[in-house]
Amino acid sequence: MNPVNLPCELSIIIPAVGKTQVDEGALSQIRVALASLSIRFEILVVTSRPNQTVHVGDAEVVSISSHGYGNALQAGFERAVGEFIVVMDVDQKDPARFLRDLWDARATADVVIASRYVSGGKTHMPFLRTFFSRALNVVFSRGLDFQIRDMSCGFRLYKAQIVKNLTLVCTDYDILQEILVSVLMEGYHIREIPFEYHAADGEEVFLRIARFGMAYLKTFARLWKLRNSIASADYDARAYNSLMPPQRYWQRQRYKHITGLLKDQGKCLDVGCGSSRIIGKLPAGSIAVDILHRKLRYVRRYEKMRAQASLFNLPVESGAFPCVLCSQVVEHIPRPGAMDELDRVLQPGGFLILGTPDYAKWQWIVIEWLYKVILPQAYADEHITHYTCKELVDEFVGKRGYQLIARHYILQGELILGLRKPQH
Repeated sequence: MNPVNLPCELSIIIPAVGKTQVDEGALSQIRVALASLSIRFEILVVTSRPNQTVHVGDAEVVSISSHGYGNALQAGFERAVGEFIVVMDVDQKDPARFLRDLWDARATADVVIASRYVSGGKTHMPFLRTFFSRALNVVFSRGLDFQIRDMSCGFRLYKAQIVKNLTLVCTDYDILQEILVSVLMEGYHIREIPFEYHAADGEEVFLRIARFGMAYLKTFARLWKLRNSIASADYDARAYNSLMPPQRYWQRQRYKHITGLLKDQGKCLDVGCGSSRIIGKLPAGSIAVDILHRKLRYVRRYEKMRAQASLFNLPVESGAFPCVLCSQVVEHIPRPGAMDELDRVLQPGGFLILGTPDYAKWQWIVIEWLYKVILPQAYADEHITHYTCKELVDEFVGKRGYQLIARHYILQGELILGLRKPQH
């Protein structure tokens, strides 16, 4: 399995909560499948019956005193020593294909889900269980705004270091959704690959449905708040396709105005980039800067240069960029010195795009109040500095000699300015 002194590449976790015996023939098939991959592995069987004998051959038994699928997973994560972790049932048919597909996909995402509901996936379950499984996945994947079809399948490959660093509170099947939300909150990438699932014979279908459904319902409210909070790494990107029309409209209008202003301006320093889709439209040579690692981790998908830094200490030389973008940032930081670094890094004759709410507009005051009511965990309370259009124009045009090139509003609340720095 794993030669002495060589690092383990893969840990297989098999939750066996409530079972008194694990099919040794099935474990043998798993070993043969793993051996065909020519990797160093370990098999961990997690049981909640520490006082009873669980026969697993040469696999390692991890005994826990508590019940619950989630408790078993967390115990397995803690004990695993492999670089990657695969969670599976012991009685899944054709483990060789299933494990090979997951292993081959390990470099394509941070979490790989063996999905029953993507193209090419299949499921062999009783009708009622299939119906409820599909219904729950549709309702809650959309409710949590996930582009994942099978949030409830526990057959997955994880990068071990990621799941080991998660703080998880769920103790039953709802941990499957909690893990996905937590992973995406930190900016990691999730991928689904097709999988043919065979339900275990003799499974208590109605009990399973009821238990699984209740786990979803109890956890949904908490996960929904997390998904719609500023802590979510994909907050800005997800708003572009938000299920709430006003938020979707707002994000798309911002995208339209800013990408229009970016055209033909040259490479850009995007300060406080967040996870906005605007990053994907930055010209070649641009750099996306944010203070939060999880945001920068998420924007890897845009294939742009990234840097972790504060607006007050940008890691570039003076006059290095012909274009600087700072959208929805300055209202989150103290006023003194907020504009100095933007001016410093912009070359003479360069173009500054600056976006922030205009607190002189009654429309914005109303919008912000509504936002607090609908999404109290979102950005509204994070606005510690309130700017007006007149103040910003005085700052750049009056004091610094910039030329006002463009002024856009979104619903007369959010202000987007285009400003040209003087040549000398």
